[in-house]
Amino acid sequence: MSIGIAPPAIAAQSETSAPRRKRPHLHQIDLFRIITFACVIGAHVVGNSIDSGNTAANGVVMPLHFTRDAFFALTGFVLIYQYRGKTLDTRAFWRKRFPLVGIPYLAWSVIYWGYSVVAGLHPGESVRSALWRLVFETATGGAWYQLYFLLVTMQAYLLFPLIMRLLRATEGNHRWVLAASATLQLGVLWLLVHPPALTGRSLGIWNHLYATAIPYQFYILLGAIAAWHIEAVTRTVRRLGPVFVATAIVGLALAELYFLWQTRQMPAWQANNVFMPHLLICYVLIIFAVYTVSSWWAAHRQQHDLFSRAVRYGSDRSFGIFLSHPIALQLLAPVIPALQTHLGLLWGTVVLYLTVVAMAIGITEVARRIPGSLWLTGRPMLHTDPRVLAGRLRRTQTPESAGAEDLTCTPTR
Repeated sequence: MSIGIAPPAIAAQSETSAPRRKRPHLHQIDLFRIITFACVIGAHVVGNSIDSGNTAANGVVMPLHFTRDAFFALTGFVLIYQYRGKTLDTRAFWRKRFPLVGIPYLAWSVIYWGYSVVAGLHPGESVRSALWRLVFETATGGAWYQLYFLLVTMQAYLLFPLIMRLLRATEGNHRWVLAASATLQLGVLWLLVHPPALTGRSLGIWNHLYATAIPYQFYILLGAIAAWHIEAVTRTVRRLGPVFVATAIVGLALAELYFLWQTRQMPAWQANNVFMPHLLICYVLIIFAVYTVSSWWAAHRQQHDLFSRAVRYGSDRSFGIFLSHPIALQLLAPVIPALQTHLGLLWGTVVLYLTVVAMAIGITEVARRIPGSLWLTGRPMLHTDPRVLAGRLRRTQTPESAGAEDLTCTPTR
């Protein structure tokens, strides 16, 4: 039984040597990305449209928070998959990677800041204060609630050469590296849930720790080590995939029960803290399960051509949808109460979710067709010439035509 993963070439080869063979495209990563982005939007829609004290809403959002950790695991995974066994030119790597995340980050930070000014979200703010806020929010990932992810991604890029050196130096002992990382992760999570008594600047720095790689280092290494041992991961998923899915379901059920127990002692929004140490296990299990399900689909993707095309489309647009969906949700904010009143809380939220997704897709489609597409979506502007589109369609129908560089959460071209 194949799950769509071919063993990567591991011969050392310089980035600058000509030309190098691309590694096989891991189709399961496309579906993994789409599932995770769909859950991101779900978490934001529920979390920003229902009262923060609602226990059921917080219970829904809690497992959906696995998404941030899944993406950092995915970042480590795809980078190692692309560069394992190759000579890494650090400067070339940074020149290639940083603009593709940094430029959209700056562009959308300005867009969301401009929206906050036009919408009067900071009444009484002077021009000087507004400009200073733009500088501060850009430096801390706070222009809107999803942009910290790009800031942490750039930190992962910055650290990637060191991660490569670490994994090479500890070849054969990666399980101990991961164990040490997990121990450190639990310590960091405990401190985030039980913060020290700080004031002033120290408190400000502490409150922005979520926008650094520190709370996510374990997941980055988890993905990196999984990709380093991709063949073993493939065999394990093939053999134990159903166990991963079943264990994730049990782990999620136990986490929900513990959440309900915690709501007897604290507000629901506090019990929903994404940095609760026990959620480390729950989120890892969910990540394993999503990767397993994505691998099952990848093994049979040729039997579901229509769905496969939808996955390719969604994977290509996912970054733009991620960047734009909060503005769609914000624009819909005035109608949310009426929507939930007339349709009920459940169906009103479902309709809201579908509307946000549709609007984000529309925004992304427009952005992909203007000269600033690369700045806004991380992807080059779409060609509308029918001959160009026909040629591109023929290439995408070749099973292994896409290279590993198309796997990242954000595009690399």
